[in-house]
Amino acid sequence: MLRAPRSRRANRGKGWLVAGFGLVGALTSLTGSLAAAPAPLTDALTDSTRRARRSAPELAVHVVDLSTGEEAFALDPDRRLIIASNTKLLTTAAALEHLGPGFFFETRLFLRGRLQGDTLVGDMAVVGGGDPNFSGRHHYGDPLAVFRGWAERLRELGVRRIDGDVFLDHGAFEDLRIHPDWPRDQLSKWYEAPVDALSFSDNSVLVRVRPGRVPGRPAKVELLPDLDIFTVRNQASTTSSRRRHWLAAKRRAGSNEIVVSGRLYRHVEPIDVWVTVEDPVEYFGAAMIAGLKEGGVGVSGRGVPVSELPPGGWWNYGVHRSDLLTTLEVINTRSQNFYAESLLKTLGRQLCAAGTWQAGREFLGEFLDRIGIGRGTYDLADGSGMSRNNRFTPRQLTQLLEYMYRHPLGREFAETLPYSGLESHGRWRKRLAWEPYRGRVFAKTGSLRSVSTLSGYARGLSGKTYAFSILCNDVPSVMDARRAQDRIVMSLIDNG
Repeated sequence: MLRAPRSRRANRGKGWLVAGFGLVGALTSLTGSLAAAPAPLTDALTDSTRRARRSAPELAVHVVDLSTGEEAFALDPDRRLIIASNTKLLTTAAALEHLGPGFFFETRLFLRGRLQGDTLVGDMAVVGGGDPNFSGRHHYGDPLAVFRGWAERLRELGVRRIDGDVFLDHGAFEDLRIHPDWPRDQLSKWYEAPVDALSFSDNSVLVRVRPGRVPGRPAKVELLPDLDIFTVRNQASTTSSRRRHWLAAKRRAGSNEIVVSGRLYRHVEPIDVWVTVEDPVEYFGAAMIAGLKEGGVGVSGRGVPVSELPPGGWWNYGVHRSDLLTTLEVINTRSQNFYAESLLKTLGRQLCAAGTWQAGREFLGEFLDRIGIGRGTYDLADGSGMSRNNRFTPRQLTQLLEYMYRHPLGREFAETLPYSGLESHGRWRKRLAWEPYRGRVFAKTGSLRSVSTLSGYARGLSGKTYAFSILCNDVPSVMDARRAQDRIVMSLIDNG
């Protein structure tokens, strides 16, 4: 039986996916005869998909009964469509199989020089390994927590000031930070953040805007963290009219100037907008120096980006590690593109000796070959699905899902997915969150302009578990397409 945990992090590894879901040690097998899907299920899915065509003219669906491996339903299952963030299923499955749950991203710390009193007369260096987890996400909203921890280590060594520079080695990844396919008119949006081997706070800064006390006066703008690499052009004012309320915050192209415009209703709560940064390495360096200072270690010099450390007497004084499973959970549950692209380049670097999109795609291609999804039958551009050139068939996605279902690490993979009624997730908290559907759906969403996709696992009222993929393209309304997907999944659960 597939059950949702009360708290994902607290229940990881405690067997909340019990034997009926079949993810531990491939508990189910392809045995017995492959009987046809029961008529009520076929009829119900035929009806719900026919209705779904009103919301999704380009619709393809595939459902597999995982107790037998039998196809339970198919509607244009070999039609190649844009899959949006369902691409993340491919990236995370490949990473879990080939890096393993024990993999850690490593960021190494070095010092050089001599200690005079409490001052290091020399330099510090950070060698990035593509870790996307430097943020407040895992530190109770405190983005500088890790850097203050580094300062504590330095103070233990007797260092309270570094009289030199901080070298920022980001050579593990290619110089190309923005994928060529990504729309250039959305570069300041959080979901299109640049990718580098040294990154901080999802390579985005939190812009918090609150109304002033007096209508007509400027709104108040705060940056978190407030670093000196940013400038703010505040064009937002306060209004006494709800109907005139609106807000926009974006970054001027090619700079770290953040432009805030709009009119804030005087009684509205503060509004948070995440805006990407121009240079991730510069951002990391500025945040690191600020965090060290807050932790009691001043830096006289500046952050110096390099592709490899300059020679000269470096000694390793520490390493910061972040685990893979936490990263996979953020990718699939939060659909965080920046994490997915960082992971794809990490796969390229670890397994193809190059931290590039091309090497990451090459590795994913080898992985898909091994599970029976041959090259030339799909299109793959990036690791997150932001590109509209990621095109697969629903049969290929259920093939991946079935493969992971029977995988020794299948439970770990399933635990990275959001589930219906997940309280900590804004969208899934209400999606299919009522009985009998609550906790019966573990699936990855995908959304782009005119595209909505949903692929994952569902447990029917009979106790059977299914892999399904519902791909909707050319949709006039993404919300209507989601409702249509939900009706299809409800039909599957009710009759499966």
